[in-house]
Amino acid sequence: MATKHCYIFNTLKQGFRSNYLISRNMSSQPKLAGKVAVVTASTEGIGFAIAKRLATDGAKVVISSRKEKNVSSAVEELTQLGLDVTGTVCHVGKSEDRQKMISTAVDKYGGLDILVSNAAVNPFFGRALDCPEEMWDKIFDINVKTAFLLFKECAPLMEERGGGSAIFISSIGGFQPIPFLGPYSVSKTALLGLTKCLAAETAADNIRVNCVAPGLVKTKFASALTDNEDIADRALENIPLNRFGVPDDIGGIVSFLASSDAAYITGENIVVAGGTQSRL
Repeated sequence: MATKHCYIFNTLKQGFRSNYLISRNMSSQPKLAGKVAVVTASTEGIGFAIAKRLATDGAKVVISSRKEKNVSSAVEELTQLGLDVTGTVCHVGKSEDRQKMISTAVDKYGGLDILVSNAAVNPFFGRALDCPEEMWDKIFDINVKTAFLLFKECAPLMEERGGGSAIFISSIGGFQPIPFLGPYSVSKTALLGLTKCLAAETAADNIRVNCVAPGLVKTKFASALTDNEDIADRALENIPLNRFGVPDDIGGIVSFLASSDAAYITGENIVVAGGTQSRL
């Protein structure tokens, strides 16, 4: 009887060890291995951090910017880290540039699985009622319309691969308008609704659509707020974690949403703002 018990124990132990080794081998595989991503406005700041994190986690990434020198510099920096990236000039408001960026992913890497729509503009600062029509149009054309068009152009390629993931980069200002940035804030609110709409329409194609809303992140875009000591001190009073975000804080959550770890998450708007309360 003792021999039988010993045999059963050794069999179970071997089974547990085998499962452990399989699990360890699986976990050693980068979570985005085999995936292809495009990230707009990704040569600095939040976009660059997202591209770097996706590539670090195993994805092949197409980065983009309106300026060729910025693309070349970012590609060089990331390739020196051993990451598989390429780049192309892309003004997201130009159809031919969007098509070139998407074609780069297909031609070089064979398809497309992940879209991160990060490009945005804000040419106006002041009362919303003082915003000229041409600036209003520019904000919504770039921040909302092109996000939709990019998704529309990428979705068929994701469907060909059996599904995919799209992440729109909004802002906490989309929940509570930022003073003197009203039109920009409203454009970011529109992305929250766009996420809900597209997630429902493409779920049957196994395409997940989510949105990330950063709080105050130390970037060139936010430097007027984060680098002014008086403004910064007042802003920090509303951030429970008592610090501003850094671009890597956003890269991590985007990579998670793009991965199979988030396979049951779609249509969500996730605030990454150090505990700052969002209202809508």
